[in-house]
Amino acid sequence: MKSFEYTITDPVGIHARPAGVLVKEIKKYASTVTVNKGEKSVNALKLMALMGMGIKQGDTIRVDIEGADEETAAAEIEAFFKANL
Repeated sequence: MKSFEYTITDPVGIHARPAGVLVKEIKKYASTVTVNKGEKSVNALKLMALMGMGIKQGDTIRVDIEGADEETAAAEIEAFFKANL
């Protein structure tokens, strides 16, 4: 399993539009991606659950990637976060 932490820089956090783009990005990979904030964790493919976490600017989240392509997925998803969130 690969993991990385990321602090959200987007002024409105993970709301509908970026959450939708994130789900679309994650669908490219065979690995399971989980987003964790505090005690909560959700499958990153679940759009409504992801938005329901209430992730705001300044929140630090942990992203766990586990599966056949986790090395590639972790690097590319982390790059996606840096570019978009």
